[in-house]
Amino acid sequence: MLIGIAYDLKAEFAALAAARPNAPDDLLEEFDSPVTVEGLEAALLSGGHRVLRLGGGRALVRELLDCPVDLVFNIAEGFGSRSREAHVPAVCEMLGIAYTHSDPLTCAATLDKAVTKHLVAAAGIPTAPFAVIDDARQVETCALEFPLFAKPLFEGSSIGIRDGARCDNRADLDRRVRKILGDYNQPALVEEFLPGAEVTVGILGTGSSARILGAMEVVPLTESREDFVYSLDLKRDVNFHERIEYVVPPRLSPALVARIEEISLAAYRALSCRDVGRVDLRLGRDGEPKFMEINPLPGLKPGWSDMAVLAGKAGMKYDRMILEIVESAALRLGLAR
Repeated sequence: MLIGIAYDLKAEFAALAAARPNAPDDLLEEFDSPVTVEGLEAALLSGGHRVLRLGGGRALVRELLDCPVDLVFNIAEGFGSRSREAHVPAVCEMLGIAYTHSDPLTCAATLDKAVTKHLVAAAGIPTAPFAVIDDARQVETCALEFPLFAKPLFEGSSIGIRDGARCDNRADLDRRVRKILGDYNQPALVEEFLPGAEVTVGILGTGSSARILGAMEVVPLTESREDFVYSLDLKRDVNFHERIEYVVPPRLSPALVARIEEISLAAYRALSCRDVGRVDLRLGRDGEPKFMEINPLPGLKPGWSDMAVLAGKAGMKYDRMILEIVESAALRLGLAR
């Protein structure tokens, strides 16, 4: 097949960041590097496909109009709204072009963390009590039990999840909420802090054919599990691998791992995710796993992104994982492979 890669590079948004000198330093964190695009291209070529780099935004639309492809491999995050991750799949549907990953509705719903949590809770999936705060004055009436965790309502790639995200008292929460409202120009999602083990689960496939790729525990090495925050500051630390360890399978009981995988697959299906996704969970105060969020466009940077690391530790090579995403899309779309 001729496969076009839809992507947004950090370098292409540099001018945007420069025009906002007071913007947070993680403004462009969601966007990819050329390394990711090169890794995807190599993986697709290894499967015998031809590859066209489409880019994102207006450039992608022009490319698709000039050179329709058999399939778009979509990792584009979009920009400018809480529905930005739905931009590329919506364009593909408008033009009648097949694409990988989830549809516009799922991509939009899952970026808004409160919408996601309402949907999974309605499906009977356990998640921490939460509130959406769009005015700092609401902090005074927040009835959730401390400690709490605060993050931007519709961001990904750990944007806004900094070392101060855990709030032990109302003063902490007030500072954090004001920071989110001011820096990210969006409400804050506030939820009761989950003190147990953190696990991320990779899933491949669609609907009844969806299956667990693997579950990976994120183990803190320099602080207690009860205080641990898997923050962007930690991920940027040059001593990153001295502070955490990725463990596959998790160092938890087989029954608990099975329950984590069951919840993850249920959330994935309840949200109608397709082809690939990653679910983040953490054990609550009762020791039971709680859904935190889901990413239908998980990072795919070779050797770095959680999904790529998880796959490698689960015994699947990077190229094979990418080709399985394509095969999942081809199967549900009835495309020749």
